[in-house]
Amino acid sequence: MKICIVSDSHDHRERLAAAVADAKARGAQAVLHCGDLVAPSTLHAAMPLGLPIHVIHGNNAGDLYHLCRLAQKSGGLVNYHGQDASLTLGGRKIFLVHYPHYARAMAITGDYDLVCNGHEHSAVIERVRNIKGTETVRVDPGTVGGVSAPPTYVLGDLAELRFTIYPVPEQAPAQPRAERAADDS
Repeated sequence: MKICIVSDSHDHRERLAAAVADAKARGAQAVLHCGDLVAPSTLHAAMPLGLPIHVIHGNNAGDLYHLCRLAQKSGGLVNYHGQDASLTLGGRKIFLVHYPHYARAMAITGDYDLVCNGHEHSAVIERVRNIKGTETVRVDPGTVGGVSAPPTYVLGDLAELRFTIYPVPEQAPAQPRAERAADDS
């Protein structure tokens, strides 16, 4: 199973959608968002792509009430987990949290195959030696929103625990609202 890992979208809906679309074209079957989504409406741009989205909040939590409502009304497409998440996808145990120090600590436990975080706005893929004598992969996908760094996301192959950092593709400029309305009629 392939997954799209993003973080720190900070309301940049077009970049989030572009990253998810690119990852889906490369075979991604789910999206993990590691926090700082900010406005829940940011997800509206990625939802039409049909991939389940697992999201946590970060230090820029935004409107958590409406994020809960969006998840509730999405029919399982959006899964809001709160401040962190422990889930299993593709037979792999995964932990999501926004903060890197918390992620490193969870990686060291050896309880997870993959630990993902955001916050630093710098993409990192590392193997962390854990207390069980094996390694846990820690991934920070950088900032999909391009906040103080180039916009990036990570595509992961859970079967092989292989991860690649990708730049978010450029999007065509959005049409002005009046033109968009005329095209919709």
